[in-house]
Amino acid sequence: MFGGATILKVLGGAALVYAAFVAVVAFSQDSLIFPRWAMGSGTTPLPPEAARLTVRAASGEELQGVHLPGTTDASAPVLLGFGGNAWDADALALYLRSVFPEHDIVTFHFRGYGPSEGRPSASALIADAPLLHDAVAERLTPRPIIPVGLSIGAGPAAEIAAGRDVAGMILVTPFDSLRSMAQTHYPWLPVRWLLRHRMEIAEAVARSEVPTAIITAERDSIVPARRSAPVRTAARNLVLDRVIAGAGHNDLYQHPDFRAAMAAALERIEAAG
Repeated sequence: MFGGATILKVLGGAALVYAAFVAVVAFSQDSLIFPRWAMGSGTTPLPPEAARLTVRAASGEELQGVHLPGTTDASAPVLLGFGGNAWDADALALYLRSVFPEHDIVTFHFRGYGPSEGRPSASALIADAPLLHDAVAERLTPRPIIPVGLSIGAGPAAEIAAGRDVAGMILVTPFDSLRSMAQTHYPWLPVRWLLRHRMEIAEAVARSEVPTAIITAERDSIVPARRSAPVRTAARNLVLDRVIAGAGHNDLYQHPDFRAAMAAALERIEAAG
């Protein structure tokens, strides 16, 4: 049998290991939430008609973006895209162009991503979103704008819809809040005290009355169904709720049913408007 001193040593060692793990997660959370290290280097080739955009954040950093003109009439909505935490804005613009070839597409690199200055954070994404919307609205007035948010990009998209006059919003694999997401993936950690980043997507969605489309993946292990459910409940004008069967968080965009869901989302938003 173990003596009391041995048990105390084992418990003390376990406590030290746990404390070390907590410290590692606390200090590495920026790179876990915003994994710039996972993105490829270099620039994504863009078509000759692409226009580079620059917007200065309220804190002074320059944010770089791209505008891909559409082929439809001037009254068609502009799609303002916000990607996931490892999406390159140029690649996102090209992907959205492949889904919506007739519409103008605008995307911006998050702070610290690609050519954009500064360091990424949840508060930066939320603060920059309305400024980016306003810059696009000024450039393409009087075109209606529809923010499209993928994963963490649902945060800035929902913030725009809550505070600006937009035609609707499309949210793909959104989650209710960063805190709840972190607690889901790290249930043994004191997330409430460790997490420096705050993003309350469900709350922002609840503050908006615009037509809202939500698309999720049935086998999403990164944003599980219980994290998307509160966003769906919060939507006050839900015009499309589509779960792509058999899809995961990362292979969703190659799934044959995803493009059809995106097309249906835009169609229903325009019809509701």
